[in-house]
This record gives sequence, structure tokens and C-alpha cells, in this order.
Amino acid sequence: MVNRKTAKWIRKSHRYLGVFLGIQFLMWTISGMYFSWTDIDEIHGDHFKKEAPLKTTFNNLLGTAQLTTNEPIQSLELLEIANEPYYWINDAKLYNARTGQMKNGISKEDAQQVANRYMLNDLEIVKIQLVDSVGPHHEYRGRPLPAYEISYESPQNLKAYVAVENGAFQTVRHRDWRWFDFLWMTHTMDYQGRDNFNTLLLRAFSLLGLITILSGFVLWYISSPSIRKLKTKIK
Repeated sequence: MVNRKTAKWIRKSHRYLGVFLGIQFLMWTISGMYFSWTDIDEIHGDHFKKEAPLKTTFNNLLGTAQLTTNEPIQSLELLEIANEPYYWINDAKLYNARTGQMKNGISKEDAQQVANRYMLNDLEIVKIQLVDSVGPHHEYRGRPLPAYEISYESPQNLKAYVAVENGAFQTVRHRDWRWFDFLWMTHTMDYQGRDNFNTLLLRAFSLLGLITILSGFVLWYISSPSIRKLKTKIK
């Protein structure tokens, strides 16, 4: 059997590791429960959006050869902005597909019409503001800037985002998504980008968690009356 001094050291180490890791273990449990009990489509805000935006048919569009661009066309996408067709070329320039005129970003009114194509009709817009920059923890991080932030009258603090450069609808954010984002951050322990599972902090806590569990098994083994009786019988 393990001597009393070693057993005391194992017990003390197990106790302090439990206290140190307890809060993170609790956050892992709470976040895991939240993820398993929530509908990911609702987290994405799909219930605030139309099932499919209304598609518009356009005719009399210019060919790409008629556009005043000196760069070779590597990519092209046809977009609708305020009921008008636009070519988004090389992920950089926006041209009216009927007139060939280049458009330098969209207006607030354009952004509102783009949002109206995607969001439910009964949602009331209360504010539209331009977002030029965001921090690493902002809900719109990692997406094209500048963008228009469109706020709606809603207890969920609902917001939609539309890119200024090409008028593309980007995403929806609301209260449940923000809770999900916070809990995901505590779950992955990536307090910058959220999605890095290889941080030193996560590795350290995972290793210490394993040590805590193993020390618990060792404590059970060295202090269990059943184990003592079994060893006595074997002797």
C-alpha cells in the first residue's frame, strides 16, 4: 500500500486541482448542455429570415466585353441591389449590369432594400448605421467591411449586416447567437477567434483535467476498504 505521506500528497493535489479546474469544468458542462438543447438554425437566425428571398428576372443585360474594365475577369457574380442587376467582378468592383456604370458602394437606402429581401416583412427597422471597423470579439468579426448594421425592433436585439462594397447580405445576429458565441468561446478556450482547438491553454487544462481524474482513481484505490480486504485475502 501507499504510505500515509504519499497518500496525503495525492489527496491534497487532487483537491487543489479540483478547485483550480472546477470553474472551467463547470463552463464546459454548461456550454455543452446549451449546445445540445438549442436549435442551430435558430442560433443562425433563420426564423427571422424568409425561407427564400424573392428572385427577380432581368433582361437586356450587358455582356462583360461592354464593361469598362482593364483587368481580366477572373470571377463574376450577378447581384440584385434595390431591384437593379449588378455584376460583382473579381471580388473587387461593382458594375450596373444594364448601364455598365461602376458603382462605388451602396447607400443606406440600398442596404435597407437588400435586407428587406431577406428578412421577414413584419420586422420594423429602427436604425441603420455604417460600421467601418470591428474588434476581434465583435459579432460581425471576420466579414467584409465596411458594412451597414441594420437594427430591428425586437426583444432579441436583432441586427442584420449588409456589405457596402457589393450590397451582399451577410448575416443575422441576435441575443441567442451572442449567448452561443460566448459559451462557444468558453468551451474552446479560444478567447480571440473562437475556433482554434489547438491553443496552449486548452491543451494545458485538458492535461490537468486528465491528471485530476487519474488522481481520483488512485485515491479510490488506496483508500477503498474493499481493495484493502482483497489484498489481505490475497496475502
